[in-house]
Amino acid sequence: MVSDAPDPITLGVVWGALRSICVEIGSTVQRTAYSIQAREGQDFSVALFDQEGRMSAQGPYSPGHLGAMNFAIHNFLAAFPKNSLRPGDVLLMNDPQLGSGHFPDFLVTMPYFHAGEIVGFGVNLVHHTDVGGSRPGSQAVEGIFDWHQEGLRIPPIKLVSEGAENEAALAIIAGNSRVPGNITGDLRSQRASLQVGEQRLAALYERFGRPAVEACLEAMLAQTEERVRACIAEVPDGVYAFSDHMDDCGPGTNPIKLQVKVLIQEDRLLVDFAGTDPQTVSGLNSYFNYTRSYTYAAVKSLLDPEAPMNAGALRPIEVSAPLGCFLNPRPPAGGGPRAAICSRIFEVILGALAPAVPQAVTGANSHFCNATFGAWDPVSRRSFVGYELVHGGCGGRATKDGCEAISSPYNATNLPIEAVEAQTPVIVERFGFIPGSGGRGKYRGGLGVRRDVRILAEQIRFTNLSERHRFQPFGVLGGEPGRLGRTVINPGTENEYQIGGKASVDLQYGDVVSFQLAGAGGYGDPAARDPALTERDRRLGLLTE
Repeated sequence: MVSDAPDPITLGVVWGALRSICVEIGSTVQRTAYSIQAREGQDFSVALFDQEGRMSAQGPYSPGHLGAMNFAIHNFLAAFPKNSLRPGDVLLMNDPQLGSGHFPDFLVTMPYFHAGEIVGFGVNLVHHTDVGGSRPGSQAVEGIFDWHQEGLRIPPIKLVSEGAENEAALAIIAGNSRVPGNITGDLRSQRASLQVGEQRLAALYERFGRPAVEACLEAMLAQTEERVRACIAEVPDGVYAFSDHMDDCGPGTNPIKLQVKVLIQEDRLLVDFAGTDPQTVSGLNSYFNYTRSYTYAAVKSLLDPEAPMNAGALRPIEVSAPLGCFLNPRPPAGGGPRAAICSRIFEVILGALAPAVPQAVTGANSHFCNATFGAWDPVSRRSFVGYELVHGGCGGRATKDGCEAISSPYNATNLPIEAVEAQTPVIVERFGFIPGSGGRGKYRGGLGVRRDVRILAEQIRFTNLSERHRFQPFGVLGGEPGRLGRTVINPGTENEYQIGGKASVDLQYGDVVSFQLAGAGGYGDPAARDPALTERDRRLGLLTE
């Protein structure tokens, strides 16, 4: 450890450079990836770690990925100690328990060398389109009883050794995907982006020297921890509890209860999920790294959203969940569709802390839909895997209405219609807000979004992944819940029918899937709403009579 404290100017420049490197790595992924979810939906994440495996900086991407990286890097190092690594090595894994919770998330790390010694690690994670399993997209809920049905599981391996690709490993990975070109292209994009990061970090070390950079890293971690502790200390001590439910774990199944207690004790914060329902015999469970990740994200968002995010921010926070519960399952429990759980983890903490930090919380969001489908394109005469990512509204806030068509609580985006239609044989026939769907309040919840997609393919194996069909997004501090969502096949026709949020169904050429997301929850007493805001919403067509 370096003892000399850096001057504030150098500290600011180094911190800014580290964040910039993360963004440049991410931009490289976005510009070179093959898959639509990485290139257009930004379903990837990037972070830098020091030589001890402590996160020093992260890009503005998914909390579920980034929180998991804090623990995944140590799992990499347990398999490949630092003294076994060489320049040009690249490591890979997707093990749910060791990584971010499901097989499609491929974690790739590269040791960064300076003057012949490891000075840090670049890590990125991309959600890959398909890694095998029972359904196209590798995110089935129905019919799953363990992870062996969900696709290819990869423990930590060397994908590249001193610059030479492990061709056998790449062949095995490609051979287990329905879209081998996408998976190998995205893996090479991940590797190339980390090489960019290595060049930029080397330039930083050349400019300031190793002692100065490492002194800055120690100062950043210490200052961040100190600031988070100070923010926690401002919250009244006590135990704050809340519960909510997932709709189900497949058609005909029971709701799943999430129970949380948040203990504030001086400058420490403990989050305990005791009382949460047991793990399910389905694809829907949240491995603990993922649970912990969104817990960190919620606490950071509520208590200290503006400060740097690094390993120091995690030190005052402790998270626990009973082994064998829905949020900490025993392997080999299924976990492919675990993305559907992130909003609920985040929001039960919002609900718990609403009395303690009323100016920081929001109503529950619309949730999102992450449906996938595999089919045969009769025009191009090829199989493909389609991927949808639809986001609705966020909850009402202490000073404003909720936003529409925005990702919450993670930083992805709605997939552009033009990109989806260019990539797969579909036509997006409708994409817009659902008037009046947001929960009423002093500040209303964001509106739900409707997206109707006609699939011009054959042998369609469709897997839905949506929520809030059964339990409305709650309002806070007197705000009302948002309207329920639903998924409808062939809306407005004599063949119309609804499917569940976790259903796996077979569709026909030309069928339309209408994703109708819930409205978000409101904030505060509706009677306190400014009539001018209601009139504005009516004028803009955001309300129904």
